[in-house]
Amino acid sequence: MNLLQRCWLGLACGVAALSAHAQTGPEAAPLAQDPVVEARLVVLSQELRCLVCQNESLASSQAELADDLRREVRDLIRQGKSDPEVKDFLVSRYGDFVLYRPEVKPLTWVLWFGPFVLLLVALVLLGRYVQERRLQIKPQTLSDEERARAEQLLKG
Repeated sequence: MNLLQRCWLGLACGVAALSAHAQTGPEAAPLAQDPVVEARLVVLSQELRCLVCQNESLASSQAELADDLRREVRDLIRQGKSDPEVKDFLVSRYGDFVLYRPEVKPLTWVLWFGPFVLLLVALVLLGRYVQERRLQIKPQTLSDEERARAEQLLKG
C-alpha cells in the first residue's frame, strides 16, 4: 500500500470515526449479550490498536476490520482464553504493532528507545555545529579610524 493510499485510508477512517462518534459516542457499540465478556472486551480493546486507523484504539475505531477484530476477541474470550493469551494470539498474528504499549524486548527496542536515540544524536550534531560556528567566527577589533567613524555615526 503506497503513501497516498494510506493517507486516504486514514482520512476515511477518521471521517467514519467522527460520524460514528457523533451518533454513538466514543466507544464502539457492544455486540455481546454476556456483560462479563463485554467488560473484558472493553478493557482489552482499549489496549489494542486498530490496524486500519493506527492512531485509535480498537475500542474507539469504527472501521470494518476493527469490528472483525472485536468479534475475534469476543470469540477468544468465550473460548476461555485469558487476557494475556488473547494478546499473545493477536501479536502472533498481527505483530507487536497491534499493542498500544508493546513489551520492551529486543524486537521493540526501536519503538521504545528510537526517539530518545534520535534526540540524543540531534543534540550532539547541534552541539558540534554550534562549536564549529564559534571557531569560524573570529572577534574583530576595530582600528582607531574605524572606531572614530563609528562614534561619529552614533552621535549624529
